[in-house]
Amino acid sequence: MTTDSTVQVLLPLALDDAYTYLVPDGMTLAPGDYVRVPLGPRLVIGVVWDTGGEVPDTARLRAVSEKYETPAMPELHRQFINWVAQYYLEQPGSVLRMALRVPEALGAPRQQIAYRASGQQPQKMTAQRTRVLEVASDGLARRTPELAQEAGVGASVVKGLVKAGALEAVTLPAMAAFAEPELNHNRVELSDSQTLAAADLRKQVTGRGFSVSLLDGVTGSGKTEVYFEAMAAALAQGRQVLLLLPEIALTGPFLRRVEERFGVPPAEWHSAVRPRERERVWRGVASGEARIVVGARSALFLPWQRPGLIVVDEEHEPAFKQAEGVNYHARDMAVLYGSLGGFPVILASATPSMESLWNAGKGRYGHVRLEARYGKAQLPDISLLDMRAEKMPSGEWMAPALTQAVAETLGKGDQALLFLNRRGYAPLTLCRTCGFRLACPQCASWLVEHRFRGRLACHHCGHEEPVPDACPSCGSENTLVPCGPGVERLAEEATQRFPDAKIAILSSDLSRGVLLRDTLQAIARGDYNLIIGTQLVAKGHHFPQLTLAGVIDADLALETTDPRAGERTWQMLAQVSGRAGRGDKTGRALVQTYMPDHPLMQALAAGDRDGFLAHESDIRERAMLPPFGRMAGIIISGSDRDETGRFAQSLLRTVPDAKDVQVLGPAPAPLSMVRGRHRFRYLVMCARDVDIQAYLRQWLGGIKPRGSLRLAIDVDPYSFL
Repeated sequence: MTTDSTVQVLLPLALDDAYTYLVPDGMTLAPGDYVRVPLGPRLVIGVVWDTGGEVPDTARLRAVSEKYETPAMPELHRQFINWVAQYYLEQPGSVLRMALRVPEALGAPRQQIAYRASGQQPQKMTAQRTRVLEVASDGLARRTPELAQEAGVGASVVKGLVKAGALEAVTLPAMAAFAEPELNHNRVELSDSQTLAAADLRKQVTGRGFSVSLLDGVTGSGKTEVYFEAMAAALAQGRQVLLLLPEIALTGPFLRRVEERFGVPPAEWHSAVRPRERERVWRGVASGEARIVVGARSALFLPWQRPGLIVVDEEHEPAFKQAEGVNYHARDMAVLYGSLGGFPVILASATPSMESLWNAGKGRYGHVRLEARYGKAQLPDISLLDMRAEKMPSGEWMAPALTQAVAETLGKGDQALLFLNRRGYAPLTLCRTCGFRLACPQCASWLVEHRFRGRLACHHCGHEEPVPDACPSCGSENTLVPCGPGVERLAEEATQRFPDAKIAILSSDLSRGVLLRDTLQAIARGDYNLIIGTQLVAKGHHFPQLTLAGVIDADLALETTDPRAGERTWQMLAQVSGRAGRGDKTGRALVQTYMPDHPLMQALAAGDRDGFLAHESDIRERAMLPPFGRMAGIIISGSDRDETGRFAQSLLRTVPDAKDVQVLGPAPAPLSMVRGRHRFRYLVMCARDVDIQAYLRQWLGGIKPRGSLRLAIDVDPYSFL
């Protein structure tokens, strides 16, 4: 029978379809409503995906338990979730789970309790209590975490002062409101090229239709101020704006720049945001009150009420690709969202991805270029250091020419940067007596020594253990030696060579959250004059006093199985070099390489981006690699290697025949074991016009792995480990 008294509720679980529930008397439900429904013995939050439907007479349906009085999920957002699921061959419920990460936001807002000084002194005073009372004495009410953080103490100190009567409670509004942006608050004077670019982007926004614009500008060209103008145009229409960033490390500086430009702090969304603030932002986006959001890739799945523009900054960054769970690419899904919602998308980068450049070349994207740096700043000169000709003592990693250049730079009072994309002290530790290598017990990888913490760590599963005093294999003492450099070892060498330098190390192992923010601000002020870092330093930072960039191992990224290795190496080296000379002084970059004749290195030194792209495009097109073809990775994993291998091999017998499709494998994945699970891989390659999703559904749609076996599909893969 067909009935209007039922609804189809999608649950945030690994489910292909919505479940049917009865609508209780007196409750009115419509698509998009958030509800609580019974599932087995528990209650689960879900979203009404549809109303009515075919229900067998014998069906024993359960009723919806509760409807949340919060703005319904817009139809556009539900369409987006369905499209993401179809494109990446995921269950819609798994995608919905990413949109329901803040269930607390669905209930009534909870009142906040804050504290301020009461005027009473506790009987017992300590240095920590004194600091808290000094902070609280300004009369402002602060919540416990805020008061503890400002005073540099633990929450228990604040609670002790409350109990002693030295702090009094104050009730604050449940959620602080989001201020309205001021569109002309602090507009900067644009150059002629910036003015033309901004006019182009504003035109796309005011046209109130879907478009994609590639904002392609050299490092230091002022791309941010240009797309700020497009953001202002979208805000003037009463719409919401999302600014996507690839790394949490970038959000702090960008939040300040957005606030300086629009007069109000934007909403912030990423994994480091406190739960209470995440609840506030989710509500603000759902109501339309949060007008500007700066966030990581997951911000796409906020329940946008009036989206008017998405800006994807550093669009080339691999960090936009989700590596676990739903393997979506935020850049590509931002374009999809804009297409579904009929609003513009801006992709910005100094080193655009080949996919975006290809789309711009085909006329699918607009191409807005900024070919000169803003103001008087000039692009740095780049020189190659041929490491084959250098006579390097054992255990040293800086060529004499680079050492001299750093010394000269520091002597002038300028800043220098040393870049090495390896975390820790050394990527490998072995015994010089028996040759034993310290490996991760759960992964097919070596343990990386982190000498500052006295630990060995696996960068794939997170396993850690102390550095042993003796070889675990032969028992010899004092025979474990580090092989190769990481940033910690490079910092050790730099300290010996430049004893008077003020060194800052930028690595995700050492600098996070408040520490990273403070370090970046200190570098910008000039408190440090020698910066040593991993890829963290290559992502959009502006250090006006930095005039020298040195790359320790330019060949590192080329030594992988990644078909995008050349492109990624180019992007990283160009971005690192581009940190130099962004102020009034001329910059330069020195690149240490054992392959100076490689076309990529020659193009980098000559500043010949078009030459590199032509060379890389020719390789990609002949190999049918993206953007000239399509790819999908299939990873089969399991706890037993033989069983996993047999299951992977059995899939080969069911591969469908299809024109312009090539299936490679199965073969052990380059990283053949992760977290104790053995891994085998297939790679599917096809022409651009092939419906790769339909092909994969035909091949794998009916496959149900059993036991510990798992099958994961990665459409448009970015990781080839």
